[in-house]
Amino acid sequence: MQHSTDRILTTHSGSLARPADLIEMMREKENDRPYDRDLYPRRIQEAVADVVRRQCEIGVDIPSDGEQSKSGFGSYQLERYSGFEAVEGPPAAQMENREVREFPEYYENYFKWAMRGAMLAPTKPLVCTGPVKYVGQAALQWDIDNFKAALAGQKHEDAFMPSANPMTFANRKNQYYATQAEFDEACVEATREEYRAIIDAGLILQVDDPGLGTSLWGFRDLPEDERRRKVDERVEIINHALRGLPADRIRYHSCYSVNQGPMVYTMALREWIGIALRVNAQAISFEAMNPRHMHDYHAFEDVKVPEGKIIAPGMLNHGHNWVEHPELIAELTVNYAKLVGRENVQIGNDCGFSSQAGSREVDPRVAWAKLAALVEGARLASKQLWA
Repeated sequence: MQHSTDRILTTHSGSLARPADLIEMMREKENDRPYDRDLYPRRIQEAVADVVRRQCEIGVDIPSDGEQSKSGFGSYQLERYSGFEAVEGPPAAQMENREVREFPEYYENYFKWAMRGAMLAPTKPLVCTGPVKYVGQAALQWDIDNFKAALAGQKHEDAFMPSANPMTFANRKNQYYATQAEFDEACVEATREEYRAIIDAGLILQVDDPGLGTSLWGFRDLPEDERRRKVDERVEIINHALRGLPADRIRYHSCYSVNQGPMVYTMALREWIGIALRVNAQAISFEAMNPRHMHDYHAFEDVKVPEGKIIAPGMLNHGHNWVEHPELIAELTVNYAKLVGRENVQIGNDCGFSSQAGSREVDPRVAWAKLAALVEGARLASKQLWA
């Protein structure tokens, strides 16, 4: 991965809005209803080409394919990993924690509103009922080919592709393996296939893990020693999945989840960034542009970034439709750069603008305006830092 040698490089966390007509085709597909099977793949290719072109034209240095082919987390897992089965029953409880108990009316309305359309089909619990294997080779290669075709001729510094972390799968109910350790190991080995293929294709691998900042350190009502033990176990499993892979082609993304809420009980960055820096990835991408965490650059007054590491604080919030002012982006970027070194900073957004295909918390046109502000903010920061 590239350090910011003569200017601050820009990127984002991966997910961008899908076209409305593609979302409707995805909705039909997810619900096992008729859809145009010939048009569907062509429309995805066109969507990838469009979002890559727009990122590069705006000036995003390290773009993604916008995850245009992915309709959501559950379907992505079912398509690429064998051994899981959707079963009848209520979906997993949403964020049973102090935050929800403190603001019950808000969260009751939020989950109804946020899920109405963001989830293209009713969610069902996934259960492991057989051996976990990676079966997504063809789907992944198709994504890689589409992305690289879209990048051809476009101005960019590098390119990345997100992939789920093994704990996403290991947290499902296990009805097949004798022990949790065996289940975890199977999920790790299956996930590694996707990791290797992305890196072998010449792309940066982004390991997505919102759970570190949220479930284990941000919200869970656990005693400190138990929370720390669970975090250590999580990092150990992620590093086990990354073993032998080149750290300089990997970045790790964590945030305070896709939740847009009060976030009164999230932990300060200084309380978990040291854990994230232990992941065997060269860059760490994290949420920083929500009002609960805009001050968190102070964490690096105490936390030293290991040599060679890159930090990528989010400079665009994914939970509101205000377009951040480039001067604010520049100011905060300079604050980080002064603490960790200008060459060790890239800037992006807090989390995906459309992590579920139907998500519209941020209007698509606003999202593009935000990315343009990011590029301008990086330009202003670079002017100060390399004056």
